[in-house]
Amino acid sequence: MKETDNINKYTDKEWEDLSSLLSGEENENRDLLGRFTAEDRLNTIKYWKELGEMNSEKEIDVDKAWKNLYSRLSGEGLMPGTKVMRRSLMQTMYFRVAATILLLLGLGTMFVVMNEKDMLSRKVNVATTENQKNLQVTLPDGSSVILNRNTTLSYHSNFVKHGRNVTLKGEAFFDITPDTGNPFTINAGKASVKVVGTTFNVITSNADSAVEVFVKTGKVMVTDNEGTRNIILDPGYIGTMSSRSSEKHLNEDQNYMAWNSGILIYDGQLLDVVFKDLRRVYNMDVVADDPEILKNTWTTNGPLDNQPEETIIRLICLSFNLSYSKDGSVYHLSKK
Repeated sequence: MKETDNINKYTDKEWEDLSSLLSGEENENRDLLGRFTAEDRLNTIKYWKELGEMNSEKEIDVDKAWKNLYSRLSGEGLMPGTKVMRRSLMQTMYFRVAATILLLLGLGTMFVVMNEKDMLSRKVNVATTENQKNLQVTLPDGSSVILNRNTTLSYHSNFVKHGRNVTLKGEAFFDITPDTGNPFTINAGKASVKVVGTTFNVITSNADSAVEVFVKTGKVMVTDNEGTRNIILDPGYIGTMSSRSSEKHLNEDQNYMAWNSGILIYDGQLLDVVFKDLRRVYNMDVVADDPEILKNTWTTNGPLDNQPEETIIRLICLSFNLSYSKDGSVYHLSKK
């Protein structure tokens, strides 16, 4: 019979090896797990059921089960003729079937444990594209992160328990939940940023790969990867850290956080500066056909609060008697 042949194709030594593998003991015959096919498992379960009714509320009659199985196997000509051999074979068969069931349960247990470990150490990635910004992410500790365009934030799902650590590529604004016993650390390429509870902005995508941090509230420490240099930043300060140098200065750009707030204010800034701001906030390019245009300074009558990009271009053109044309995401400005 096919099911019995499948069970008997393994030697007693191989069944012992399977048992030792299941119990975690070292064994050279680890390829047995690969040879133990799904068909073997199914056939073994069928024979296990023939040993007696598997009812947790009913006591199993082991002697009766042996007799039933022996009678079935004898009828198929699979049993030796002596009583001594009969008892030995029945015990061997029972051991093999029981070992297989344990193996199946063991493999299932190992699968569950492995998956639980995967879940506990699962890495979470949140990313924005070139056309996305202001994506808000709430971390498991309640901290809030707002991602700019082309930004990726990564963290482990169990990071609260094993340390509040995240990895940032791009630009993001952080509002960190205070926890003096569990500092918040950002791995930012050339440097790491450590805080307890504060609000600040981090850029890792500068052309020279320097990490730039602007502190809005609280206190922030920026450290190079070697741990040999660090900067302590107070509110209003910007710190930069590269592989070669580190520095800090007071932020004088009132539009530094405009990518997040959408509010632009100009009080005598060069159009060259204005166009750079528009690129950062709106992801658009403004090209002046005449370089002299860039030398003009612009003052607005109050904040430009989340105005459409084309509205801002029209305001600039009205202020300096310019005309514009648009090619995709590029605006061309020229003198009338």
